[in-house]
Amino acid sequence: MEPWRVLGIESSCDETGVALVECARGVRPRLLAQGLHSQIDMHQAYGGVVPELASRDHIRRVVPLTRQVLRDAGLTLQDLNAVAFTQGPGLAGALLVGAGAAVALAASLGIPALPVHHLEGHLLSPFLSEDPPEFPFVCLLVSGGHTQLMWVRDVGSYELLGETIDDAAGEAFDKSAKLLGLPYPGGPHLSRLAEQGRADAFPLPRPLLHSGDLNFSFAGLKTAVMTQAKRLPIEDASARADLAASTQAAIVEVLVKKSLAALKQTGLKRLVVAGGVGANASLRAQLNEACSRRAVRVHYPELGLCTDNGAMIALAAAMNQEAGRGTPLPPLSTGSFEIRPRWPLEMS
Repeated sequence: MEPWRVLGIESSCDETGVALVECARGVRPRLLAQGLHSQIDMHQAYGGVVPELASRDHIRRVVPLTRQVLRDAGLTLQDLNAVAFTQGPGLAGALLVGAGAAVALAASLGIPALPVHHLEGHLLSPFLSEDPPEFPFVCLLVSGGHTQLMWVRDVGSYELLGETIDDAAGEAFDKSAKLLGLPYPGGPHLSRLAEQGRADAFPLPRPLLHSGDLNFSFAGLKTAVMTQAKRLPIEDASARADLAASTQAAIVEVLVKKSLAALKQTGLKRLVVAGGVGANASLRAQLNEACSRRAVRVHYPELGLCTDNGAMIALAAAMNQEAGRGTPLPPLSTGSFEIRPRWPLEMS
């Protein structure tokens, strides 16, 4: 079978990602090249993502990144077999940029345009790692505004076991960081500050830890952090580090305990952690230790593939096509495309 090369375009929020993945039946997928532009510096002045600015920046970046990726891979547009793009969920304007670029490019080349669910891209991203998982497994999806536990039986076969009922883990990191006066994006800054503090310094709540189900809640934790932060002297760097460490410990404990409960409930011995929060060193260390004691294999994407990226979109499209799933969009001249800013993964 000839290799199948998929160009993936990701533009759901504040990162423009383009990548080229090569697949062949019976062979582990290969990432040939990727390019990524982060908008962190642009949004930092506003303390968060400004949707209109994000959309405009995607317009500026997507074509140069595509050219860069093809050049780095030593290939041309004529070597592509399909173009994949993030259809949702995400910011509507940002999604339109990537979808429009992908569908137009595919139509001009006479090849399929493949819509992809953003969270499915994260979920399948560990299949590009040096230690890819095998089906079935439990997946802890911790990406931006999403915190979910999924029972993954195969490509396209996903059962929701539990999810957040308010703030997601990533939001808890970012909002707590903002309360501590840390710059955007707050999560990584809070984690770095936490390395200097004591995780048991503040008795913060672990919402729904003993709820008996697999749902999450982090809004109450954020409120507790706000209460403690207001009592801290601004100049007390040690206390701020302690609060950061205590906040991280609370979030990580809930994620670990719920993940272990999902494994017990399903009887599975394989866990996949995907999404931006999956790069958190404390979360990885505690999951590795807990899973090792229970003879559970745990898999992560490579660190560079934890955040939003084009590689996961190209991979998800290729795996769906190989599994006989997913419908290529009709040519631009005879059909249309849509974006899905709100889109549950189970309904993909």
